Amino acid sequence: MANISPIGSRETVAESLAALLPENQSWLTLLMENPSSDDLLLDGLHFYLDQASEAKFLNSLKLQKCGEWIGSAAPARLQIRLAEAAKSSQHPAYAAFRDGLTRSGGLERAYPKANI
Repeated sequence: MANISPIGSRETVAESLAALLPENQSWLTLLMENPSSDDLLLDGLHFYLDQASEAKFLNSLKLQKCGEWIGSAAPARLQIRLAEAAKSSQHPAYAAFRDGLTRSGGLERAYPKANI
């Protein structure tokens, strides 16, 4: 069972993140449940953010919505890697995604502050 390869490619993940339709959200959620698909998901996320940063028109609202959705849907094991991906560039596309990711509160839910 450990040798099962994920269905899809980084382009498929990027297209799903760009559209973010309910059926795409279901597929991405299923992809996030499988730890062996983490690298594929993050490669697709980087590809999506790179495409958004090279676009003629920056749709920051769409990027924020994507960041908010993936931050709330992703399991705890992915939260730090998502935050690293969002901080990997200072381009406004990455900043908009990072804003949505922060707004979702996924990192705080995965790693709550200690009660000291």
